[in-house]
Amino acid sequence: MSTPLLSLRREGLRGVITGAGSGIGRACLDLFLAHGARVDAWDRSPDALADLSGQGNIATRVVDITDAESVATAASEATESWGGIDFVVNCAGAFLVGPLAEVPVDAVRKVFDVNVLGTTVVTQALLPALVASQGAIVNVASSVALKATPSNSHYAASKAAVAHLTRCWALELGPQGVRVNAVAPGPTTTTIYQSAGMSAEQESTLLRERAATIPLRRVGEPVETARWIARFALEDDWTTGTVLPIDGGMSL
Repeated sequence: MSTPLLSLRREGLRGVITGAGSGIGRACLDLFLAHGARVDAWDRSPDALADLSGQGNIATRVVDITDAESVATAASEATESWGGIDFVVNCAGAFLVGPLAEVPVDAVRKVFDVNVLGTTVVTQALLPALVASQGAIVNVASSVALKATPSNSHYAASKAAVAHLTRCWALELGPQGVRVNAVAPGPTTTTIYQSAGMSAEQESTLLRERAATIPLRRVGEPVETARWIARFALEDDWTTGTVLPIDGGMSL
């Protein structure tokens, strides 16, 4: 079944989506392009972006969002290429699961480097262009940022930081006309679990167990989150500081 388009006031907006090679980021990319947006698609994996080369209204860049120099270069090139930036969607993320007694310190550092530092570095680099266009920032938090979890506390803490950065940046940037919102997806069928080193069986077990605790009794699909991200980035001019649960009722 085809995805209905939003009733947009503006078309041809220019922006950056990180983590655009897979999962929620790829769903955002497809939806934004369908709405006539012009998108700089960033991902750390060149293979994830390989099928996008040569498509109209899209540029691809291999970017490690934890590398400030790489991000600054990509941001400058994107802004110059499109003649400005109207939105940034911070989809790139890292997942971590495990009890406190066993979780490796290096893994904790990585998840904060990607989820918190990476989101900050990307937003900083694109901020002058976003202020100039009075644009929109959309961050991807998580339902576990809103509801405590015993199984992946450090991932939850990193996403709680993203949620609160969203609120703080909304206060800071609102007077400059920049809107900052976040979505907080529940368990969703993406490649983030495999990237965290989980086997297919471990991923299936995790999603099945989480689905059993969700009022709607299922996990989400990437496009279900992408639709709300599109609203914040392309359509809405009045909402800021919101962290929206998209989780089948899990955060209840």
